[in-house]
Amino acid sequence: MPRYEFRMQRLFLPADLRAGEPVSADRAQANYLLNVLRLKDGDQVLVFNGRDGEWRAALSVEGRKQLSLVPVDQTRPQTPVPDLHYLFAPIKHARLDYMVQKAVEMGAGTLRPVVTRHTQSSRVNLERMRSNVIEACEQCGVIAVPEVCEPEPLARVLERWAEAGDGRRLVFCDEGEATQNPLPALKNLAPGPLAVLIGPEGGFSEEERATLRARDFVTPVPLGPRVLRADTAAVAALAVIQAVIGDWH
Repeated sequence: MPRYEFRMQRLFLPADLRAGEPVSADRAQANYLLNVLRLKDGDQVLVFNGRDGEWRAALSVEGRKQLSLVPVDQTRPQTPVPDLHYLFAPIKHARLDYMVQKAVEMGAGTLRPVVTRHTQSSRVNLERMRSNVIEACEQCGVIAVPEVCEPEPLARVLERWAEAGDGRRLVFCDEGEATQNPLPALKNLAPGPLAVLIGPEGGFSEEERATLRARDFVTPVPLGPRVLRADTAAVAALAVIQAVIGDWH
């Protein structure tokens, strides 16, 4: 595994990145670099946009609150977004922020909010989710920025899944499984694209569980003998899946 440069500040910039072509930092970024970190004209940071790889960029200071970043050289080529979908029932804001950040750190490439019968909050602030995705990318050296999708009802998600027919297996974390060990079910999965589904704090309804278990593209797995909160279950499920059949394997 390559060793990344974690001592330099890393920033997401939406603009295209090309050597020698200045990119304006927004006011929040300029304030942070100039007034919090106390960086000076010519100092360097790392920048990425999710398309053009990671670059070392020099500060070009234009005032106390304005600066441009000038890409100097590419430090890493662009990597593809991980082909792991993470489906989850939205929870309250602070814990949703944590869940989103950890999903990015654990290698989720697409984040898909799913509204279930017991979902606590059907209103999702997508811009806040995207901000948390970017923050996790900046902090953890991720340069392939995951996609954030619009919320959808669980029934509609399953309908579209069947229509797509792309062979993506949906791993359904089912607290009602008779066994407590997720490993046998995961080890028996055929290679191919994957998604993981985590339910709300109140769990899936019996009707939802029956519907999920009736689908041939769904594999139910337990997450051990303890009751986990939704944000904890997200980390546990993604860790087990990545270790057994994902990119840790």
